[in-house]
Amino acid sequence: MLHLRVIVPSDRIDKVRALLSERPAVTNLVLLPGSAQRPPGDVVLCDVAREGASEVLDRLRDLHVDRDGSIAVESVDISLSESAQAAEEAAPGHGSDAVVWEQVTAVTHEEATLSVTYLAFLAIATMLAACGVILDSPILIVGAMVVGPEFGPLAGMCVGVVQRRWDVTRRSANALVVGFPVAMLATIAFAWLMRGLGLFSLEMLQAERPLTSFIWKPDALSFVVAFLAGVAGMLSLTSAKSGALIGVLISVTTVPAAANAAVALAYGEFAEARGSSIQLVLNLLGIVIAGTLTLLAQKELWRARRP
Repeated sequence: MLHLRVIVPSDRIDKVRALLSERPAVTNLVLLPGSAQRPPGDVVLCDVAREGASEVLDRLRDLHVDRDGSIAVESVDISLSESAQAAEEAAPGHGSDAVVWEQVTAVTHEEATLSVTYLAFLAIATMLAACGVILDSPILIVGAMVVGPEFGPLAGMCVGVVQRRWDVTRRSANALVVGFPVAMLATIAFAWLMRGLGLFSLEMLQAERPLTSFIWKPDALSFVVAFLAGVAGMLSLTSAKSGALIGVLISVTTVPAAANAAVALAYGEFAEARGSSIQLVLNLLGIVIAGTLTLLAQKELWRARRP
């Protein structure tokens, strides 16, 4: 269940009230005439089942309420109401399967922005992964995967392509194209620093690393794993089951591959750097292709269910 707070220009309040009253997925409808000051207008509060939220938001945007007024959407964790339960039952499908496109776009917009915080997290994750590959430590590799913020721009690219929001696609691609080289350069400098401190060495990199050698030895399964992770990650973002995203983050080797490539370059191991780079590209392509196909399938499914 989602809660809407809508500021409606007074000349459109009758249309908005009729729109919301006619939708069976809408309940707990409240009208506060003249309550809004900036922007001016009437305030409408209501709850709407996730399954019907995208349709309601589309109709409100058709009335240009988002342009001349305001639409705010919040998730309702608990709703003790028989009318709310009836609204969810009246809406097609299941709430956990519903896709609220405006919500997905908002989440990926924030996560896909090239910012100082994004670069810091990506660089820190890559340096953690560098420690993991040198020490052959799966624990550090998993920790680096969780810290890495790269899934946000990957999801943003998928959303941008499906919704034909090329500005979102460009912004997300920019975060990846700039972010990974910056993180790898920082990791090269980090590797040189650690070598100067006597904590890293060429012998450690060339030693047998059976627990992490898969990072720079890509194969067909590398793409398969990334593809499956892309499907699961996109489902976790578009549905109510967001907890699955952590499992996605620790199943792909984007950050570890970038880290291994950086460390290998720092020590002149170009064959290993090349293998790690191929692993990185395979993972990125697998996630983007899978995420895009998942969104297209969800879009067609809900279009068929919509009355």
